[in-house]
Amino acid sequence: MSLATMLAILGAVFAAGFAGIGSALGVRKVGEVGAGLVSEEPEKFGRVLLLQALPGTQGIYGFLTAIMVLQKAGLLGTGTEKDLPLQIGAALFVASLAIALTGFFSAVYQGSVAAQGIQILARRPQELGKAIIMAAMVETYAVLGLLISILSITSIKF
Repeated sequence: MSLATMLAILGAVFAAGFAGIGSALGVRKVGEVGAGLVSEEPEKFGRVLLLQALPGTQGIYGFLTAIMVLQKAGLLGTGTEKDLPLQIGAALFVASLAIALTGFFSAVYQGSVAAQGIQILARRPQELGKAIIMAAMVETYAVLGLLISILSITSIKF
């Protein structure tokens, strides 16, 4: 396996891995806080679940980016590895970093904001929309990271 192919694979692993780890941490944090509320008020489970799901989307963004990188590198569905130039493998790796980093950090921070949103839900259930909006604001940066990764990957020509 060439160094270029290894770099492309490493980029895919970083995109899916770091965004996925961030999502797992964020979802865990909201779940821990939400479990306390649901134990007292089980009828709020659906609303808690909605807040808990928010930090999970960054892991999906990382997964999608990883698929795009592997496809661009010729590692999906062809049965044969492309002769990938080193600069292309390096470019795919670098393109993956945008979602890897923004996905990780925004998922962790979104988990913190959504966990605080559970407090809003506990005291003022009618204000759930505000809690969702505050948590969704953090996700904006993961979406920007995803867009940069996608634009970078699709602009790579060889």
